[in-house]
Amino acid sequence: MASSSSCPILCASFNQDNSCFAIGTKDGFRIFDTNTGKLCYERAVGGFSIVEMLFTSSLLAIVGAGDQPSLSPRRLCLFNTTTEAPLRDLNFLTSILAIRMNKKRLIVILQDKAYVYELNSLSILDTFDTVPNIKGLCAFSPCLDACYMALPASTTKGSVLLYNVLDCNLHCEIEAHRSPLAAMVFSSNGMYIATASEQGTLVRVHLVSDATKQSYSFRRGSYSSTIFSLSFGPSKQLPDILAATSSSGSIHLFTLGFASHLRSKRSSGFLGSIIPDVVNDVLDPAYHHVLHNAVPAGVKSSAVVCKVENVVDTSTSPSELLACRVNMCVITYNGYFQEYNLSIDAQKLSWSLGRETNLLTVTMDKVP
Repeated sequence: MASSSSCPILCASFNQDNSCFAIGTKDGFRIFDTNTGKLCYERAVGGFSIVEMLFTSSLLAIVGAGDQPSLSPRRLCLFNTTTEAPLRDLNFLTSILAIRMNKKRLIVILQDKAYVYELNSLSILDTFDTVPNIKGLCAFSPCLDACYMALPASTTKGSVLLYNVLDCNLHCEIEAHRSPLAAMVFSSNGMYIATASEQGTLVRVHLVSDATKQSYSFRRGSYSSTIFSLSFGPSKQLPDILAATSSSGSIHLFTLGFASHLRSKRSSGFLGSIIPDVVNDVLDPAYHHVLHNAVPAGVKSSAVVCKVENVVDTSTSPSELLACRVNMCVITYNGYFQEYNLSIDAQKLSWSLGRETNLLTVTMDKVP
């Protein structure tokens, strides 16, 4: 089993619309175009543990890996890739574990504190203590209409605190799992949040506006692996696909589109189509598909669903969802970018690897 701690990539993140992604290494950081695989920008000045983009703008939030005094893990640098100059530094007493941004807010996560800044002025709006959060777990919605941040509420169970960071108030607490959280993510519209625990057998999806009610629950089976990342599909309405990477090297896909379609047949009401009759309802295993051995076991990875095309039979009333075509991209911390083309119907998954690129050897003038 490979170890993520020995991998050449120290951090990897997609931007808010998944059109670009950034990686940090011991030598510097690099930005790529997701659609073409083209290397768009690189800077080799030392190690970086956090590199976060703001959509496709020139603004980056970067944190050093601590291998030299100028790249302290306690300093956040807002950096302009066009002028190649720092805009502003923010210094903290302890190491920065996570950074999140949207067009209005900047979030800084430390082990036991969270800071909320107004992005344009960098005025601090809120500071609050958190439970010990050594992994820097944080989910943040890029949508300003549902501008929520999620943080762990406990170190012994998988409860989640949801904050509205535009209004700076606590929205609610979700009792999502019995064991501590391993991963969480918001849908692109901020309406749903998906969570996984360290136990790793259940992935739950909640409707944020009424988060006491669970919308979906997927059982992965008796897996001993840990979920590394979660990602919703790009739908602006009800999410249609949820992807999860794991320490076993498998990638799990949960087809929410088929599940919601089946529910819509059972109920004519809107809530009936998305909220199960029983809160603890676990969806049929037919909605769970696995790409085995997609990544070397033990190597950290991050996946996003970039595109979903639904194939619908319009001759029926209501129209029937027959299949969906999915484009999924994966970054592995041993240095690779993978693009998968998937076809999923109600019963099976077929897939092909469309592209694989070594992120460490691509040069500025070379498109894979």
